Amino acid sequence: MATVLSVSGSPSATSRTARLLRHLDGRLAAQGHEVIPLDVRTLPPEPLLHADVAHPAIARATALFERADGVVIGTPVYKAAYSGLLKSLLDLLPQHALAGKTVLPLATGGTTAHVLAIDYALRPVLNSMGPAHITPGWFTLDKDITVGDDGSLTLAPGPAAALARVTDSFSGALGGRTASLAATA
Repeated sequence: MATVLSVSGSPSATSRTARLLRHLDGRLAAQGHEVIPLDVRTLPPEPLLHADVAHPAIARATALFERADGVVIGTPVYKAAYSGLLKSLLDLLPQHALAGKTVLPLATGGTTAHVLAIDYALRPVLNSMGPAHITPGWFTLDKDITVGDDGSLTLAPGPAAALARVTDSFSGALGGRTASLAATA
C-alpha cells in the first residue's frame, strides 16, 4: 500500500494531538499502510527556527516528506491557528513538498470556537504546497480525548466514529493514488 508520514505539530511531550495521531497511525497500519511518525518537537530547535535545511535532522525530516505518498498533519489549535512549531517546519520545507501527495489535516483544541482553524488557517498553507488532494479534515475537542495512566487513548464515541470515517476516507484516497501511480509505471 502507501507510505504515510504522520506529523504531530504539538510542542508538548504529553500531547493529546500526538497521542491521537499515534492512535490513527495504528488504524492506517492495520489497513496495510507503512506509517512513519514524526513529532516536530523532537527536531533540534535551533536548526528548525533558523531554517537550516542542511542540518542532518532537518534534511531527514524533509526526506520523509519526499518519501511519503500521504501525509497526516495534526496540530493543537492555539490562538485560533495551528501551532507555531508546525509553522516552523512547514516554512522550511520546499515550496512543493506536498506535490502529488494526499493530505489529511487534523486538529485538537479546547473549544468549538476553533473548529474552523483547519479550513481557514491550515488548509490554505497545505494547499500552497501543491498536494494532489487534501481530504476532509477533523477537529477533536480535548475533552473527547482521554489518556489513561498507562498512556492508552480513549475517544468519546461520536468523535471516534468521525475520526474513523475521515481516516478511512484518507486511506481510500491513498489506495486510489497508489493504484494510479502503479498504472503509470
